[in-house]
Amino acid sequence: MVSWKLSTLLLLSLRALNVFADVQVEEVEEAVEEPQTPNLKVSVSASFPQSEIFGVKLINGHATQAVLSIQNDEPEPVAVAIVGGSLVQDAGPTPQILRNLTAVRYSVEIPAGEAETVTYSFSTEMHPQDVRLQLIAVLKDSKDAFYTIAAYNETVSVVEAPTSIFDPQIIFLYLVLFGAFAGTVYFIYNTWISTLFPQKKRGGKGGERAKKSSGGSKKVDPSDQTAVAGADGPAVTSGAKTYDESWIPAQHLQRPEARRVRSGTPKTKVKS
Repeated sequence: MVSWKLSTLLLLSLRALNVFADVQVEEVEEAVEEPQTPNLKVSVSASFPQSEIFGVKLINGHATQAVLSIQNDEPEPVAVAIVGGSLVQDAGPTPQILRNLTAVRYSVEIPAGEAETVTYSFSTEMHPQDVRLQLIAVLKDSKDAFYTIAAYNETVSVVEAPTSIFDPQIIFLYLVLFGAFAGTVYFIYNTWISTLFPQKKRGGKGGERAKKSSGGSKKVDPSDQTAVAGADGPAVTSGAKTYDESWIPAQHLQRPEARRVRSGTPKTKVKS
């Protein structure tokens, strides 16, 4: 019964993909309508070189490679005609076919008493889950009779491809999230946190403000200095003239001469 279902499924795949010519499809249909007992001394086994030790995993978007080893113990050569399969879900009361795998046509002839290997590749795009993988091989003997032999019928896991941190989409997502987080933190700091700290006073004391306004010590041009009389020593004021002298009388513009003051007791002449 299983071979009958698999053969019918394989024929549907062949019709959809137009793998064979019309004459070859009719021959396969006749073989299915009158199923031949696979009493051939031919054994078929499938292996997955890229699978892990914990089981076969079908990675979405990546090709899964299956290697079919065919051992011909017949006295006559046999040929590999088709390799195909399907993914079946056993969750319900009756098995349900989730997807038919692409059927591939081969023209490999296996001499009597020898073995050959054929490679079958397929890919999946499904929701991650556990499914049963069925692989079958359709063989043709020297009398053009077709035989369907199961190559693999085990439970496998459909998984997503592993993501890398160097993926451009992941990097762009990280940048967007970081920018949104930084903007939120800046807004919270300026709105609530900055008001809790005392504000720094602008400037300082009078002397400090004077130093800042003057920009430090500045050399004074001697021509701009003005002497001031009536002090213990000559006092000098700096700065350019910022007034109009035309209305001041001339006697007021003359600078008074500094008088010399003798200090100490006067000297007396000693009479001889």
